[in-house]
Amino acid sequence: MKKASREDIRDVLVRGTSQVIDRSSLEKMLMSGKKLRVKLGIDPTAPDLHLGHAVVLRKLRQFQDLGHRVILIIGDFTGQIGDPSGKSKTRVALTESQVRKNMKTYLAQAKKILDMRRAEVKKNSAWLQKLNGAKLIDLMSKVTVQQIIERDDFSKRIAAHQSVRTHELLYPILQAYDSVVVRADLELGGNDQLFNLLVGRALMERFSLPPQQIMTTQLLIGLDGTQKMSKSLGNYIGITEAPNDMFGKVMSIPDRLMRPYFELCTGLPYLEIEKILRAGNPRDAKLSLAREIVRMYHGPKAAARAEERWKKVFSRREVADDIPELRLVGGHMSAADVPVAAKVAKSKSEAWRLVEQGGLKVNDKPLADPRAMVSLKTGDVVKIGKKNFFRVKI
Repeated sequence: MKKASREDIRDVLVRGTSQVIDRSSLEKMLMSGKKLRVKLGIDPTAPDLHLGHAVVLRKLRQFQDLGHRVILIIGDFTGQIGDPSGKSKTRVALTESQVRKNMKTYLAQAKKILDMRRAEVKKNSAWLQKLNGAKLIDLMSKVTVQQIIERDDFSKRIAAHQSVRTHELLYPILQAYDSVVVRADLELGGNDQLFNLLVGRALMERFSLPPQQIMTTQLLIGLDGTQKMSKSLGNYIGITEAPNDMFGKVMSIPDRLMRPYFELCTGLPYLEIEKILRAGNPRDAKLSLAREIVRMYHGPKAAARAEERWKKVFSRREVADDIPELRLVGGHMSAADVPVAAKVAKSKSEAWRLVEQGGLKVNDKPLADPRAMVSLKTGDVVKIGKKNFFRVKI
């Protein structure tokens, strides 16, 4: 294996990372040229990956490119329990078939980031299902109750007299056992996974193995600008979304998030990022960001087409030829009914607020009164919110 340069090692240790335990030991290991076993565990709890998931997958790819052995653990067993990290109540358990279905799409989408030919992909059901009563008791004996309930998520729920189910206490121990089985030198995870990773480190010592090093990555804030990216919150950008949708969503992020998005979601060098951000025009910087992200997942031609379409619709205020149809039985309705008919608003009250806030235009004419009656005809162009365009079809 080719010895990595100091610059390569600094980049993998610093870019997008939150914590490294033990940093000095890991740096020495990397400088020695030793081929590390780098583990990442993911539970397939949803069918699609988004840019938030991609942050840690891209970090795993960095290690892969440096010649280290990456081990992707698919939590098909632990995924049925559900990771309690960051949860204020017990997660709904997934069925085996749900997890299996999600696992297929996870692996297919992970190929956009990882070189799967150079990765070990393992399902933790291969060893966790073999834990009979005696083996499970032995495993549980290596971790104290105090260690587990010190977890912030559990301690808060206990203090608030909210239930913590016994199977949730098992989760960090079972996922930690994955590290024992694969003999990980280093485990990666988002910074909300620190507790789980530390349990893995401690459990390895109880099995007389060298404790794994730990690296957590920063969490990506979603489109709302406040909470971490999550499909359940609707503030996500899927890595398989259509180029136009992906481009438009990136353009909708708050300006203050551009730097973390450049650093966490792209591979552009820091000096280039700094040059783009210092150019002075936030719109141009965001165009560069959207172009680069779409290029990474769909290629340069798709990125160029998506940029041209965005400029046509949002910058030059033209209407693209390929906007979706809004099929209506009759075109006479109140302004508040239009967002509901287009399925942009989920309820009449949400549509009412959207119209009052200036979020509805028909043929570029704003409608601010939710009670106003409108007569739509075939060919009319309706704009709802910042980025939803429809061509009426009666």
